[in-house]
Amino acid sequence: MSTPIQPFTPSADLARPTVADAVVGHAETPLFIRKPNADDGWGVYELVKACPPLDVNSAYAYLLLATQFRDTCAVATNEEGEIVGFVSGYVKDNAPDTYFLWQVAVGEKARGTGLARRLVEAIMSRPELDDVHHLETTITPDNLASWGLFRRLAARWHAPLNSREYFSTEQLGGEHDPENLVRIGPFQTDRI
Repeated sequence: MSTPIQPFTPSADLARPTVADAVVGHAETPLFIRKPNADDGWGVYELVKACPPLDVNSAYAYLLLATQFRDTCAVATNEEGEIVGFVSGYVKDNAPDTYFLWQVAVGEKARGTGLARRLVEAIMSRPELDDVHHLETTITPDNLASWGLFRRLAARWHAPLNSREYFSTEQLGGEHDPENLVRIGPFQTDRI
C-alpha cells in the first residue's frame, strides 16, 4: 500500500500577493495590511534599517520571514505599495497556544496612526492562530513605545500582562540593554 504523494507547492507560490486583510488609516491616506510575500523582503529590510534602535537582520532573514513565516507576519503598505509597517513572529513549537512577536517596525510616514496595534491584531485574528491565547515578546526596559503598545494590547484584550528579565546584558555580549520577556494572556482571539 503506497502513501499518496502530496503535491509540492514552491515557496514563491505560497507567497503570491493577496488582497489586503485590512484597510486602515484615513480615507485620504489608506494603509493596507496583508501577509508578506517574496517581493516584500527587501522593502522590509529597508524599513527596519530606517527604524532605529531596531536590530537589523539580513535581507535574507526578511525574505525567509516573508515566505516561510508569512502566515504569522504582516506588512502594511501605502497606496504606492511602499512598505510602511511590518510585524514578524511565530507560533511557538513547544507552546502552540503562544505567539512570539519578534519585531515591530513602523515607518515615519505611518507613525501616530495606531498601525503597530493594527498589524498585531490583524495577525492575531487570522484563522491560523485560532488556538493562540498568549502573546510573548521581549522589550528593553527603556523602549517606552513598545511598553505602551503592549500595555494597550493587554487592556484592549482584557488580559493580564506580566514581565521578567529574560536576557541579561552579559548574555547579549555586554553592549545591548537587557531584554524583558513580556507575556499577555490568556485572551480570546474572537475578542480581538
